[in-house]
Amino acid sequence: MSEKLKIKISIADRVYPLTVDPSQEEGLRSASKKIDTMIKQFEENYAVRDKQDVLAMCALQFASQVEQKQLNNAIDGTETAERLTKINDLLLEYLNRK
Repeated sequence: MSEKLKIKISIADRVYPLTVDPSQEEGLRSASKKIDTMIKQFEENYAVRDKQDVLAMCALQFASQVEQKQLNNAIDGTETAERLTKINDLLLEYLNRK
């Protein structure tokens, strides 16, 4: 069983101490960097005074990206299932000829 790591993640100039599995550390650090980058972009492009508004916009941006990927995967999954069904039908047709 792996030991937990104690790390500190900085988001929007605040430090958050976390206890995580070693396998999660890289992903959490990368996510915090992406959040900080997005915060800077929002602050540069929009007249935002409140950090909470910027964080809400970041959360919306990330959530919409996740939702869009899930929708795209659902569509792709349907197409894949249809293709597999057609291939299966062709194989059955071929095997029934013999």
